[in-house]
Amino acid sequence: MEAFRKISGLFAVVIGMGLVLSPFQGVLAAPLKGYESLQVATSAKVSMAPGESKQVSFGWQNIGTETWNRDSGAFVSVYTYGPKYRTSVFQDASWFGSTQPAKLTEATVRPGEAGHIAFTLHAPKTAGTYSETFNLAAENVAWIPGGQFTIAITVGTASTAVTTPAATTTAPAATTATTTATTAAPSGLSGMILLKSAKKLTADPNQTLSFTVGIKNTGTFTWKTRELYAGDLQSASSGSSTVVATKSSDTVAPGGLDLITFSFKAPATKGAHTVVYHMSVDGAQIPDLQIDIPVEVTSDAPSLNVPSTTTQPRASRRSGSTGDIVTDLTESVDPTIRVALLTVDDETDNKVDISCESDWKLVDGNGGLLAELDADEPVEAFYKRNRYWFNRGMGLEQSNTYLRFVPDEENAVCTIENFDRTVTRNSNYPDNQFRNILELRYNAPHDRTWVINELAMEVYLRGLGETSNISHGDFQRALITVARTYAYSMWQHKRKHADEYYDISSYADDQVYKGYGQEARSPNLVAAVKDTAGVIVTYENETAITPYFSRSDGRTRSWSEVWYGDVPYLQGVSAPCDKGKTLWGHGVGMSASEALCQANNGKNWKDIIKYFYVGVDLTKRWNDESS
Repeated sequence: MEAFRKISGLFAVVIGMGLVLSPFQGVLAAPLKGYESLQVATSAKVSMAPGESKQVSFGWQNIGTETWNRDSGAFVSVYTYGPKYRTSVFQDASWFGSTQPAKLTEATVRPGEAGHIAFTLHAPKTAGTYSETFNLAAENVAWIPGGQFTIAITVGTASTAVTTPAATTTAPAATTATTTATTAAPSGLSGMILLKSAKKLTADPNQTLSFTVGIKNTGTFTWKTRELYAGDLQSASSGSSTVVATKSSDTVAPGGLDLITFSFKAPATKGAHTVVYHMSVDGAQIPDLQIDIPVEVTSDAPSLNVPSTTTQPRASRRSGSTGDIVTDLTESVDPTIRVALLTVDDETDNKVDISCESDWKLVDGNGGLLAELDADEPVEAFYKRNRYWFNRGMGLEQSNTYLRFVPDEENAVCTIENFDRTVTRNSNYPDNQFRNILELRYNAPHDRTWVINELAMEVYLRGLGETSNISHGDFQRALITVARTYAYSMWQHKRKHADEYYDISSYADDQVYKGYGQEARSPNLVAAVKDTAGVIVTYENETAITPYFSRSDGRTRSWSEVWYGDVPYLQGVSAPCDKGKTLWGHGVGMSASEALCQANNGKNWKDIIKYFYVGVDLTKRWNDESS
């Protein structure tokens, strides 16, 4: 009864805000692995003209036991759904991925707090009535119960598209900064804060924080251009004060709610602070509206999140130089990397059926032989009740340790027979084949079972899905080198995924890896891997950090501008080919679209890398001995 009173009270409050809420959303669904949500705000109906872009916003209360996060591990985002992983006709260039519109707005959302996601819909050219379904997800862990939602979208002609009706009187817009600063707020302009993404933020000094505020239009004017700013309005208008957010792509009618997401830097000194912002509408400040954000700044924040020492033993070095590539063979052969492929869940009926193209062996985690199999002979396996179970056609057998599927021929292809992306993820290819060893392994900290692919670094790179086979060769070589560097750094330091027994994920939170299918379709990419074998990006002889992203808006960002601390070789540079476009990604390091443009214009791959990563070297760390 207490839980029902809590939810009923929340429902009453939300209805009072003028929001749309399904009272059963997130109530009837059972929690899954500590994740559960209750939807509290949604853009349930949208009207657009053909080709128009419009932002939609959604809010959920975290009613589970796990903290949601935006930037690491099981980060929270929304995916297309019904069927899941489909390509939406409303996909916008700003989406995080083709089937993944956006990630969580807040850095973290603890149980009991509210989290938000906002993304842009881009209407198709064909008029009509559409229904688009999405679902909230914790990456690689669970579809979050209560997180499914559907948007009813009407696409009309440019002249007939339905828009929010405006009030008959609008707030006057100032024509100059001076006029803006001195214009008195009209009597019908008022607003009220209804939602905040967090009551209090805890941060490292100078850390970039994200915050969402929901402000209800309690006046009689329809809001057009809205700005959030620090200090007074005159300083904001003249550019001497910080404007942290501007919205003008839509309007907010009287009674409507405006969800505004913005970023700011935490104060530099330790202690309790209150960051204050105000809001203006069409050049006039909303009276008596002040956004107070308590921020507790800690004293133990690292100045730079960059590993400086290697945790792997190094082989003896052989140094030299080949043109503008330094030869420093730290590794005698390329490292063996462990790649997380998929979690074993309802997508594969909580089991895997695996076979290999060569004769192969099933061994346990201690190297003990469990079975010898012929080529293409499958074994069904799963984890349950603290045991690993397998069936090779002789009934269920069990092992106390994890299972390894090992082909007799190195780099032979093994297939996860019951995993098909064309069926479950609306992909063009199954991408269920992977070279060398597969491993089924459960980890208690995250309560999930992974299939892990263990293979040589250079073989791994052949299966990357970060670009197409037909892109320019110098762009491919630049991208592969940057991707190799990222993967090598992950292998060296083993900090991000150590508790799950792998080095790197096969998803966009690390690098997209599709395995043998991608390799077979992409002979040019395979050639780019061979052309750059063993070459990584270094700075002062240490492995560099090489973030990259899809597209900039005319410039890249420095490390300190997006995160905190400073990385000397990650400074912002101009990206003229991207000018006038929308930023798609974090903005740090190499912009793929700008790099491709530079390659198409004749720049070679080495110069492209050194353009985006300032002052770095290219160093050959191993020879490729894979077949």
